[in-house]
Amino acid sequence: MTTNTTIRRSRNTAPAAIAVQGVTKRFQGFAALRDVTIEFLPGQVHVLFGENGAGKSTLIGVLAGIHRPDEGTILLDGQEIQAATPRRARELGVAAVFQEPALVPQLTVAENLALGREPVTRGLVDRRALQRRAAEALARIGSSIRPDAYARDLSRAEQQILEIARALQGEARVLILDEPTASLTEDETGRLFDVVRTLRREGLAVIYITHRMGEIRKIGDRVSVLRDGALVRTCPLGDVTDDELVTLMTGRQVGALFPDIPHRPWAAALELRQVCGEGVRDINLHVRSGEVVGLTGLVGSGKAEIGRLCFGLAKVTSGQIRLNGEDRGPGSPSKRLRQGMVYYPGDRKHDGLIASRPARENVSLSALGRWTRAGFLNRRAERLETEAVLQRLSLRPANPDALPPTFSGGNQQKIVLARGFTRPYGIHIFDEPTAGVDVGARAEIYEAIKDLAASGAAVLLISSDLPEVVNLVHRAYVVAEGRVAGEFSGPDLTEETILPTFFTQHEKEQGA
Repeated sequence: MTTNTTIRRSRNTAPAAIAVQGVTKRFQGFAALRDVTIEFLPGQVHVLFGENGAGKSTLIGVLAGIHRPDEGTILLDGQEIQAATPRRARELGVAAVFQEPALVPQLTVAENLALGREPVTRGLVDRRALQRRAAEALARIGSSIRPDAYARDLSRAEQQILEIARALQGEARVLILDEPTASLTEDETGRLFDVVRTLRREGLAVIYITHRMGEIRKIGDRVSVLRDGALVRTCPLGDVTDDELVTLMTGRQVGALFPDIPHRPWAAALELRQVCGEGVRDINLHVRSGEVVGLTGLVGSGKAEIGRLCFGLAKVTSGQIRLNGEDRGPGSPSKRLRQGMVYYPGDRKHDGLIASRPARENVSLSALGRWTRAGFLNRRAERLETEAVLQRLSLRPANPDALPPTFSGGNQQKIVLARGFTRPYGIHIFDEPTAGVDVGARAEIYEAIKDLAASGAAVLLISSDLPEVVNLVHRAYVVAEGRVAGEFSGPDLTEETILPTFFTQHEKEQGA
């Protein structure tokens, strides 16, 4: 591949079409991309769709200059280029915004926008020019974020919008958005979509990655489906149904996404009585053995804090947490594990995985005593049992000795979930188990939850995904402003009846 050095951009340069032709990329002999050819057109939002591990992240890594393809070419306006580094890609007009914001919390919005290209006068940073540039960059995308605000004080949505504003500096012509709404509320997602629509009208080529089926038709024009590193199909979104997309993505007919979970509950396995702690107060709820109970609400409502209190990750200031009918006192994670409770954190990268240890060891962490005798670990038994659990959850690629960062997000989640199958835990607490997970992996996770409930375990599912709660659980509690705002079951367990309880009276009045 040769580098084209004749490309020059100015304020009058038209937006670009960017394409990959016959691109193949291998990692340690594994083909993450295989002979992929796609063109991304200006003035369109082009959705990349596929299961975790399908090759989407590798493809945008090639376009953004993070990975050099082993075979194939990248074309910008029909001319071959080589985006060998992220800096070179930015110079060519290819900007990427990844799922995790990469801002410096201690710097202001203006300083983050100018980082690495600060305006200098007489050897000193020109603060006036810094503020002016920031205001112009934010105004371009219709943002009201203050240039003098600190990045640490911004909401997750504002951080994402700031990342977009930063990416669009320097005459960006192609914008890559990787799961931009993964941690956003519905209102925040709507504001982000407004920004994307503005950029589309300006003629940018927008490459958009999402696992959320509902987003695709709201924001997309065309879609490319990847499976096992290969392109399956590219077409206008109007030419394909949702069912066809799922079939193209998984390579198999996917029936009902949510399994029918038998409801055969008996005694309460987990019970909270008037529990108070950081972010919540007077929480009363129970989960019986053999049932799946949902805990839902808006981001920041307090639902995640309840799971942390149960597992001993946060301090209970008053009230009781009863396990199998007994008040088990203050908890700690190690104590709760011994008592038969396992917790799957919502942030798998920071709270759920040890990046420097193999997948197999991440799975066995919570149950090392199972394979230890006289202080010695039976590594053969540990390996055989953890590999069997990972195989049961369809880990892809099937390499238990690989490090977690080498797996896609959905397969990292499977590594976290595998811990709950190493011992017969009676209580399972899932916090956002399908965040950033594709449809195929979701179906596998739901089947695992079904198996747990069918075996007699008590399952507490904490989720912001209302369709997931409505279709998967037997009962659901809604949390608003740190309190339980309602309990729903049977015919009342619908989106229409649950959604109004998400909002406090103050929020309803504000929205009126």
